[in-house]
Amino acid sequence: MLEIIYEDAQYVAINKPNGLLVHRTRIAEEKKEFALQLLRDQLGYHVFTVHRLDRGTSGVLLFAKSPEAAAPIVQAFEAREPDKTYFAIARGYTPEAGTIDNPIRPDKDHQHREPQDAVTHYDRLATVELPIPVGRYQTSRYSLVKIKPETGRMHQIRKHFAHLRHYIIGDKRHGDWRHNKMFLEELDSPFLLLHAAELRFVHPFTGADTSIKSQLPLNMLRLCRQFGWEGVLAEQEALPQPLPEITLC
Repeated sequence: MLEIIYEDAQYVAINKPNGLLVHRTRIAEEKKEFALQLLRDQLGYHVFTVHRLDRGTSGVLLFAKSPEAAAPIVQAFEAREPDKTYFAIARGYTPEAGTIDNPIRPDKDHQHREPQDAVTHYDRLATVELPIPVGRYQTSRYSLVKIKPETGRMHQIRKHFAHLRHYIIGDKRHGDWRHNKMFLEELDSPFLLLHAAELRFVHPFTGADTSIKSQLPLNMLRLCRQFGWEGVLAEQEALPQPLPEITLC
């Protein structure tokens, strides 16, 4: 059953787990479960997508309960009005803060289209150096980053951090397979470590400033605890209360 983290008369939001597609796509016809379908079956009525998360990304996913409710929030996303916050674990020590302003090229199915403007802001919250060799290095370094995308292009965060060569861990398409392999084999972490933690927007029907937060998935929370990042996450109000029991590797 999907975790519902927000609901009112017009909208409902879930904490999407890693690996779940939002809806059926041409490239994933073989998949039988989608967030749209699962939430419809769980609630007993149709819901409508208003934005998307990549299959591997976890976190806040908002749906509308009617086409009339969908229209204004879709327009708000197109106008870049909602404020989105993500957390990710990236390879290496990123700069303390920065803005990535680099156009996103369409994927191979849409090469005829021009690159789209894309802007991502980020802050480094914490770092860790592990005594585990990867490639030619005898240790491996990682950063916990807080990310605020200004635009919403497909795979934007993953592509932008690949552009910096600070790849998001667990990214099989745009990431570094050596670090992905190490996290899988040494840390028992097979997932993309990118989480949509908060979505803020002005409610189209009430005018209220609305904030929807989602807790980190257990795998990512376990790693953050193992890396000594709990204090930083607590400052960011990103820890569940009470903390769940998690077995460290």
